[in-house]
Amino acid sequence: MSRGRLLSLLGAVAVVVVVVIGLSQTKTNTSAPKPDTFDLAAARRALAGAPGPLAVLHDRSNTLIPASKTVYAKEIAGLRGHPIVVNKWASWCGPCRGEFPVLQSTSVAFGKRVAFVGLDASDNDADASKFLRHFPVTYPSLVDRNSRIAQSLGIGRAFPTTIYYDAAGKVKYIHQGPYTSDAGFAADIKRYALGQPS
Repeated sequence: MSRGRLLSLLGAVAVVVVVVIGLSQTKTNTSAPKPDTFDLAAARRALAGAPGPLAVLHDRSNTLIPASKTVYAKEIAGLRGHPIVVNKWASWCGPCRGEFPVLQSTSVAFGKRVAFVGLDASDNDADASKFLRHFPVTYPSLVDRNSRIAQSLGIGRAFPTTIYYDAAGKVKYIHQGPYTSDAGFAADIKRYALGQPS
């Protein structure tokens, strides 16, 4: 093959590669969260009969509660006797958006044995309320507007972050980053909140 023909062939291959790369970059992102289909009313019915302190959480489902370090400590103390899972999130956090469907389903699966509490940090009420309308959950979120609660817990930077307390109120584990599957979240709940061997 002559040098001229080889250069022409290489040029044609280069054009094809550029076109393929360009087309692949213009595709829409198919991994974006789908519109939520979680039925909060049905989830609350499924949790009927939960122990008193957990039932109180379910009664305050999907609400934002103004909080401080003192309010947070009282909330945790009031749940003593039950394992607790606290999830720090924010409406502007992309990984939180991806994680919320996992939180929705798994909190229903364990909601009669484990207390779930949200911690909405570094956010604003309007955006957080809009987020919860799209991703409703069966538990309330404490509002940590300036992240003082999160900082006092040593979880000020990473979003999302999940803290596991045992039934005595002792922190057993802190998970930084999103949960991407019900199975992964359930495994950590069993291990760190319920104290079950893995």
